[in-house]
Amino acid sequence: MTVPGTRALLERLLGGPLAAAARTRGERRVVRLAKLLRTLVTERGESSGAVMARRAVALYSGLDEHGRELLFELLARDFSPDPGLVLAAAQAYREEPSPATLARLQAVAEPPRQEIFRRMNMAAGGTSVLVGMRRAVLALIPRRPHLAVVVDDLTHLFGSWFNRGFLELRRIDWGTPAAILEKLIAYEAVHEIRGFPDLKRRLERDRRCFAFFHPALPGEPLVFVEVAFVDDLPSAVEPILSLESAIGDPRKARCAVFYSITSCQPGLKGISFGNFLIKQVAQDLHDELPNLRQFATLSPMPGFRAWLRRQPAGEGLAGAAAIREAAEAEPAAAPGEAIREPLETLAAHYLVREWEDNHVLDPVARFHLGNGARLERINWMADPSAKGLRQSLGLMVNYVYALEDVERNHEAYVNGRVVACSPAVDRLARLAEAEWPLAGEA
Repeated sequence: MTVPGTRALLERLLGGPLAAAARTRGERRVVRLAKLLRTLVTERGESSGAVMARRAVALYSGLDEHGRELLFELLARDFSPDPGLVLAAAQAYREEPSPATLARLQAVAEPPRQEIFRRMNMAAGGTSVLVGMRRAVLALIPRRPHLAVVVDDLTHLFGSWFNRGFLELRRIDWGTPAAILEKLIAYEAVHEIRGFPDLKRRLERDRRCFAFFHPALPGEPLVFVEVAFVDDLPSAVEPILSLESAIGDPRKARCAVFYSITSCQPGLKGISFGNFLIKQVAQDLHDELPNLRQFATLSPMPGFRAWLRRQPAGEGLAGAAAIREAAEAEPAAAPGEAIREPLETLAAHYLVREWEDNHVLDPVARFHLGNGARLERINWMADPSAKGLRQSLGLMVNYVYALEDVERNHEAYVNGRVVACSPAVDRLARLAEAEWPLAGEA
């Protein structure tokens, strides 16, 4: 006996008539898992529920890619709220808005999928499996957007399960277990770590690395940030990344620069940890090293070059042809010094004035400005690597975290669409608006 609707769904997905049993071992496993999930969601016994949760996790872990896609279709279709029950409960609450009718409405409006995920989370390794499940569904959304309901339910649950109160901040150093150090090398997404000698330099006494961990994923960093102690606000990344750089004394440094922050778990995309991490690390470093006077970043602008390509040509304007040539060149090449000023003005406009869905367009700017940082400076040829040229023609940005201002800056950004920036950056943005024909907000 299959779960109601399973046979028809499998027939539609697989094509042709379906025998009493599914046609492959993987499909039969999907049918067994669907039946188990239906029982799991109605089971009230704690002991039997735990046993079934373990079986569900084991069955899911054994599915191939095709089987998982079938399961996600079933979760989206057969484990959604009953519209009739929701409508009736809503009408009852409207007629009598009491705690009892509200509780009934909440109960029938919650997708049964959420209870399935809660039960699966009871099994050993269940959290890791569910994070992987969300990653797999996210990858399918572009061609199967109706599966977004599955992602939404996991997002809702993860928002509670990965609450800041459950996260553990750990410093990563050369004594950290090798398995975690290897994961830092593998996960680093901003500035590639070229083996253990490179990592060791990033963990010397004038550097810091901190990561958030979750008790259910003890050996898996969720997000990590790399910090360098320097004398002044940095304008280039190479001196920080160089293996030959002199090891400084952190007690004499004036600036802590966050030069890389990496989210490690694709299945937790959209579950924000980085904002807590940077603020916590800044406060901890402030307490540890009172000599530090400034907390800042040296950040990429990953969308700048692509944005430049979408702008009007600007015929007749000084540097327009060279900027167009630089933006469209493949592979990307370092722009000439002659177009430095117009390129910096366009970068300022891009960071401050270009918005989409009530957020600035650039994803890194969106992150730091939303955290309450101030856009301080645009740095010419700060990252001349192939990646830096491909993303932003070598330009990088400093965001400053003034601990006394972050909350005010955050509120102004979220509620007033105001970007906190230095007078120099504001001047560049105004200059771009006066001199360049720009496409405007996205």
